[in-house]
Amino acid sequence: MEMYKQLPPEVVQIVLVLFLSFLIGLEREERKGSGGTYSFGGVRTFPLIGLIGYSAALISGPQMLPLSIGFLVVSGFLLVSYWHKISTVQAAGVTSEISGLATFLVGALACYGHLWIATTLGVASLLLLDLKAALEKLAVRIAPNEILTFTKFLFLTGVILPILPNQEFGQFHINPFKTWLVVVAISTISYLSYVLQKMTKGQGGIVLAALLGGAYSSTVTTVVLSRRAKRELRPHLFAGGILIACGMMYLRLVILLALFNRQLMLMLYIPFLVLAGLAVGAGWLWSLRADKNTQEVQRESDPTNPLELLTAFLFAGLFLAMLVITQLAVTYMGRTGVNTLAVLMGVSDVDPFIMGLTQAAGTLTPLKVAAAAVAIAAASNNIAKGCYAFSLADRKTGIQALVMLLALAVLGLIPLFWLG
Repeated sequence: MEMYKQLPPEVVQIVLVLFLSFLIGLEREERKGSGGTYSFGGVRTFPLIGLIGYSAALISGPQMLPLSIGFLVVSGFLLVSYWHKISTVQAAGVTSEISGLATFLVGALACYGHLWIATTLGVASLLLLDLKAALEKLAVRIAPNEILTFTKFLFLTGVILPILPNQEFGQFHINPFKTWLVVVAISTISYLSYVLQKMTKGQGGIVLAALLGGAYSSTVTTVVLSRRAKRELRPHLFAGGILIACGMMYLRLVILLALFNRQLMLMLYIPFLVLAGLAVGAGWLWSLRADKNTQEVQRESDPTNPLELLTAFLFAGLFLAMLVITQLAVTYMGRTGVNTLAVLMGVSDVDPFIMGLTQAAGTLTPLKVAAAAVAIAAASNNIAKGCYAFSLADRKTGIQALVMLLALAVLGLIPLFWLG
């Protein structure tokens, strides 16, 4: 370490440039040796390009003109090389020539003291070159609509969120940034579950589908499994899967509460984690019970895309509506009004209502009132899902799922005894 500090900075910079450019050149040399066709550069050419970039930056100093001229000259040579390649090879790539430009920039960045950026650029270039086969296989495996889905996710998180003001407006204390942050958080959890479902399609059977689907939406998963159960006639398997999905709802709620209201999470995380463990464990054990139909059941339905932009904006609107309605209920109807609203919201999607409570709890709504309303909404949602299963599945599956979800709803109301 002491020797490193005693060396002139120029020595460290030149050694770094030579090392990184040599590695890039070595990779290109190996590729050229295995290709059998014309390919630009190798273990000598790329280090020379790196040194030219370093020298041009050193001569330029604070002036960019000599460096720009050097970049254009090197680009001209690389253009001639590419022109020769496409005239002799039918399917010619431009990877080697672009690597040469990157190597020039590595030398220039090192000269200006940006050693970390130069190293990152060199290593990233080397990885992209060396992982050609793996990246090409990945591009073939990823469907175009999946790229669009990920682009939507980036649009929600990286484009819309940063431009929203992080301040409260109006008598209802509406914060646009926090509102959209709720949308981003729920979309992120749903998207991760969606990706895992796509990656494990056809694997793990109904139990894994219930786990991943419950993390995405326990209501949607209940409906899908109930309809499938009517065809498969495996009541223990599908009723257990439905209970597992509904147990995952409690784990999902703990994560969301932890992100947006730590005080509310601290009041509910123990009973909710216990409920999640009981439901998942009991559902798994129930799914292992033998059915008359012993034919193995595999997952067959593709998960739906959770990142439709219209759905995101609709959720934001519902969240704001629930935030306003909850505050009005607290102001004019007190605890009874909030609990009644929680029961009604449990019939559909509880996320907007519960996320609205996370913003109001501790300020406009007492913490105990908000915590009780969260527990009531989750229990009401389990009762609604039990009714969905009873009406959509075959009789045996429907009865088993309804009984288990009613029991889970009753257990979910136990926290009311110390929140009252």
